[in-house]
Amino acid sequence: MDANREKELFENCAVPRAVLRLALPTVAGQIILVVYNLADTFFIGLTGSDAMLTAVTVCMPAFMFLSAVSNLFGIGGGNVISRALGRGDRRRAELTASFAFWGCLGVTAAYSAGAWLLMDRFVELLGGADPQVHGCAVSYLRCTVVFGGIATSVSMLLAHLIRAEGRAMLASVGIALGGVLNIILDPIFMFVLLPRGREVLGAALATTVSNGASAVYFFAVVLAHGSRGSTITLRLSPEVFRTNIPRRVLVTGLPACLMTLMENISYAVLDNLMSQCGPAAQAGVGVAKKVNMLAHCIVRGVAQGSLPLIAYNYASRRYERMRRSVRAAAVLAVSSAVVCTAASLLFSRPLVGIFIRSASDAAGFGAKFLRILSLGAPFSAFAYTVISFFQATGRGISSFALAVLRKGVIDIPLMFVLRGVIPVYGIVAATPLADVLCCAAAGALFAAFLRRQRGETETLNDMAMGSAR
Repeated sequence: MDANREKELFENCAVPRAVLRLALPTVAGQIILVVYNLADTFFIGLTGSDAMLTAVTVCMPAFMFLSAVSNLFGIGGGNVISRALGRGDRRRAELTASFAFWGCLGVTAAYSAGAWLLMDRFVELLGGADPQVHGCAVSYLRCTVVFGGIATSVSMLLAHLIRAEGRAMLASVGIALGGVLNIILDPIFMFVLLPRGREVLGAALATTVSNGASAVYFFAVVLAHGSRGSTITLRLSPEVFRTNIPRRVLVTGLPACLMTLMENISYAVLDNLMSQCGPAAQAGVGVAKKVNMLAHCIVRGVAQGSLPLIAYNYASRRYERMRRSVRAAAVLAVSSAVVCTAASLLFSRPLVGIFIRSASDAAGFGAKFLRILSLGAPFSAFAYTVISFFQATGRGISSFALAVLRKGVIDIPLMFVLRGVIPVYGIVAATPLADVLCCAAAGALFAAFLRRQRGETETLNDMAMGSAR
């Protein structure tokens, strides 16, 4: 996208249309991400093995930590890039992109090495102590995190940076490429190339190969657009360390990173507590979480897609356009979440039955768990939109507070409390209850920000009028 098209989208395009142009490709990419994640579960479910399903479930927090790393540098870097473009400072945008890339690469390499060295203990902490589950989980993590970690995190990072320039479609095509390829490769690796009993490793190989292809695509996009006005460069300049760019990227991206990290920790605690309720309950909650993930990924797509628009207009002091962008994003996110909640309540058994044999105990648990989890989606949608708004405007403390409040501070203690009040189901009910409380806190912080900003704007206007007189 050249500078004129970028300016047209961020400054002149009607706000609802601009939000849709940025958000819909991102939402499509997120949906495909969920679909290919569900594809792993679907194909493994064909084996009829609760142990294999549980192995993939307990591995998910460790695999999603790669997303936390890419969010740290990608959302942080993307925000700094969008605000720099809003001020017309393209050099700062270039330095930010290079720092984000190499920072993400370094942290991912360290994480992958640590996972390799502490693999057995790592899997046990995630809830994979059962011997049947443990072996499958180790093979999955070794492939996806140790060998495929860098390709996964770098591809997600570059999607964030490309989206920050307004090229949401190109970013989403790369995500979709990996997802579609994963769906195609899953049955080939699981049922054709590998022997029976190695289906989990087959799913891991399909994921690793598809994420590698996605990374190659993004590198090609960066190289192809380097001469067309793109600010994304991978050449790290010492100049970046003489600026406040590293600090701004990390401060801005930390809430997004912590939100993903705390989600993973929360899910790991949930899996550990559910493991004490038996394999059927653990497998059921794993499938319910993945089905419910669709609503959250749609919301995440809306928030991430509209974030560059909010950041750009905030930096260029177009505050009314910024507020309209937030409202449009919130309406789209909450409406989508309501639709997903209704579908989960009405069709919980068929949705879970896609992945688990309907006659098993795991299917019964999964359907009930899905109905409980889905209740929190609309509240989570609003809270996530506000968190993204604070990230876009550089309000690191507010976004950080809401991020840890949403996952970790409220829901984990509630799991232990409600487990004693309502055995099994109370553990799951902690999640939507935490979403409601976080939504209330997000609304209060957002309203306070708007009141403060209006007061500051009125003061500046009064000073300008006084100077004119």
